[in-house]
Amino acid sequence: LPEARGAPLVLLYLLGLRALAQVSHRQLLSHSPAAAGPRDFSAARARGYLDNITAIGPRTVGSPENEVLVVNYLLEQIRGIERESTDAHKISVDIQRPTGSFSIDFLGGFTSYYANITNVVVKLEPRSGAEHAVLSNCHFDSVPNTPGASDDAVSCAVMLEILNTLSKSSESLQHAVIFLFNGAEENILQASHGFITQHEWAKSIRAFINLEAAGVGGKELVFQTGPENPWLVQAYVVAAKHPFASVVAQEIFQSGIIPADTDFRIYRDFGNVPGIDLAFIENGYIYHTKYDTSDRILTDSIQRAGDNILAVLKYLATSEKLAKSFEYRHGSVVFFDILGLFVLAYPARVGTIMNYITAAVAFFYLSKKVLQPKPRAVHNLKKLLTAFSLTLASWVCTLVAVLMVAAFVSIIGRALSWYTHFYVSVSLYGTAAAAKLILVHMLAKKFFYKNMNEQYLGDVFFDASLMIWSIALAVMTQMGLCSAFICMLWVAFPLLTKLMIHKEFSQKGATTKFIVMYLLGMFFPYLYMLYLSWTVFEMFTPVMGRSGSEIPPDMVLAGFIVIFTMILSSYFINFIYLVKSTKTTLVTLTTVFVVTLILVCSGIFFPYNSDAANPKPKRVFLQHTSRRFHDIDGNVIKSDSGIWINGFDYTGISHITPHVPEINDTIRTPCEEQAPFCGLPWILPVHFMFRLRRHFYHALEDVNTRMACYSVGKQGVILPLLLMMWAHVSVPAGPSHMSLYVRPRAGSALSRWSLGDGTPVASLGGDYFVFYSHGLHAAPWRFWVQLTTPEKPSDGIVSLAIAAHYFFGEDQKSPQLYALLERFPNWTFSSGWSCTYDLFVF
Repeated sequence: LPEARGAPLVLLYLLGLRALAQVSHRQLLSHSPAAAGPRDFSAARARGYLDNITAIGPRTVGSPENEVLVVNYLLEQIRGIERESTDAHKISVDIQRPTGSFSIDFLGGFTSYYANITNVVVKLEPRSGAEHAVLSNCHFDSVPNTPGASDDAVSCAVMLEILNTLSKSSESLQHAVIFLFNGAEENILQASHGFITQHEWAKSIRAFINLEAAGVGGKELVFQTGPENPWLVQAYVVAAKHPFASVVAQEIFQSGIIPADTDFRIYRDFGNVPGIDLAFIENGYIYHTKYDTSDRILTDSIQRAGDNILAVLKYLATSEKLAKSFEYRHGSVVFFDILGLFVLAYPARVGTIMNYITAAVAFFYLSKKVLQPKPRAVHNLKKLLTAFSLTLASWVCTLVAVLMVAAFVSIIGRALSWYTHFYVSVSLYGTAAAAKLILVHMLAKKFFYKNMNEQYLGDVFFDASLMIWSIALAVMTQMGLCSAFICMLWVAFPLLTKLMIHKEFSQKGATTKFIVMYLLGMFFPYLYMLYLSWTVFEMFTPVMGRSGSEIPPDMVLAGFIVIFTMILSSYFINFIYLVKSTKTTLVTLTTVFVVTLILVCSGIFFPYNSDAANPKPKRVFLQHTSRRFHDIDGNVIKSDSGIWINGFDYTGISHITPHVPEINDTIRTPCEEQAPFCGLPWILPVHFMFRLRRHFYHALEDVNTRMACYSVGKQGVILPLLLMMWAHVSVPAGPSHMSLYVRPRAGSALSRWSLGDGTPVASLGGDYFVFYSHGLHAAPWRFWVQLTTPEKPSDGIVSLAIAAHYFFGEDQKSPQLYALLERFPNWTFSSGWSCTYDLFVF
């Protein structure tokens, strides 16, 4: 084949598919829904709710904004909806303020304790009542210093409008719909735990829909379902008007790669209730920042979410299956949308059968081809295995080479150059991957396959790729991964294509007709893979700006790009052997790579921006900390105060130090080895995500805090060789957020405590972490711990430290902290607060 018909045509084909995939995201999934009728969901009304909620400001747990103002607003709107509801429905409202605790393996494992937090619960049911219910969940609290429009005020606004719409319907529902406006999700899922484990209405819930956000607006993605309730997915498939769902997202999220979790986990693990988890994923760059404002959420996004959730809730509330949901619990389900037009869903057991049959047909085809004619069977097998090995070797070489480039970029301090300019990552790592693949096969063609028939080589390498995908299909199916459907697509369509044009494959000097037919046969799997890759990158790229300083983001993104490059090139490798030359393509790719690398090394691509329309800020957290370390006699042996500065991505604060020169290597944060968690006031146990050498501790005067003293009573009983000690601890009500750190000293062990289920859960590193929060008017926090220890401990039994965090109010920021924050550049999102840290030894 002339080169003009080969590689360039393939590149044009892929670019065209990429453009079509983008259209599917930007247009097919963002068409304007029809105007709302009197009984339809109204995005305009929902936007009014959203604007009013966000106008209250940041809604941190324990603050008047969260515990009083937004609660009063919700109650006012609910009462107005109740007054206008039809006689077919009955609306009940309850304010719950639960207290409780639980352990969770999220973020390395810790225990959570909450006191007097707030839930607003509304039940809409038939006038005659209902035995069973479906739950719709949102949360109205926000992280400190952010308005929380997408996370999660917009979901609460959508739920208010759905309640309004359903209540005005003259048609009675078969089951109840419970709307939970929970007030402590950002405190690691506390309010949902309080509801599902303590509220009377929770006993009637048979399924739930959780409304969340990982971005600001856009399309809401169904990324978790079940567990093991295919009928719920079918309900979404049947009812949702604008579907967007992927089992791939579910398996990625549940793998723990993304450092996040939702109330879905609580309802699943503590309530044993199946559900659907969905979230907005667009523009995650401004998630949990001051830029998460209501004006950035399009009305079309609100309308789309409202249409979908209303339809699914109505379907579930009138479904016979809801009352007997446990009878329909039978295995997982494979589900994925086709360009946002509709969703394909089928039981995983059916997918397993389909996958194995597809793999078996492919292996039968390959074995039959290898074994005929029989005299050449050994020769054919050798050639196929050689092509198979060479393809895998080219992938390994490509991955190693591109990761080396990513490591080099990270070492020289140019990580995240693509954060604002995503095309830089494609131009740098994508071209490097494609060029490396082409180079390996060019060399193999020139030196290893010299003078061999081009059509024969093209055929063999096609079969090698088919063999790789068939093995991957069998392995992923055996592992029970629902995402194996992707491999099935990459086996079934290419195999059908090969069978339809097998004559053209063997003809010398294949024509343009062969290329066109080949590309048409590959159209669907390539289009779907580009569509999926766009979704993955849309989710993952912003995550790299808040994933900590331990994992080099360039290595992660480069790895993803290489994987997608290998997938997309798998059935085009054979074109390298079919065309006469790929030098022009290789030179072009190499040139783009070299130019981009030079520009990246020069620093021309700055990672962050403060563009008002589309900001991509750098996240920095600053804590003005006052620390006191006590010895076993209660004497203060060390006391200091300073601003602890922590950048939330891999670059630390290297880009900020030129703006604030006093933050330099001389104030790197030291680790207090004798103290739990290095003697630092972590709000959550995320220490394993950050390099301490990238932190800074800027010494200042003491913070004026209002923390009360701690009282500890102890009683023990002598056992053979052991002392069993109970420590009864009482912490007077301090700020709404506190962190407790426990480290048993040498020879001691923490055996039980009154928190969670009674069994202490250690965090990564061996220390114990307890996250505490309270709403208004909390009583002192009392708990006990039980330790076993040597009969004569030499230097104490246990170290106990507590940090108090002031996230709102007049104590939130000291004058020194205000002064420092004002000097930070405008492309940063700097969240600051005051805190104390006290260490005791007993």
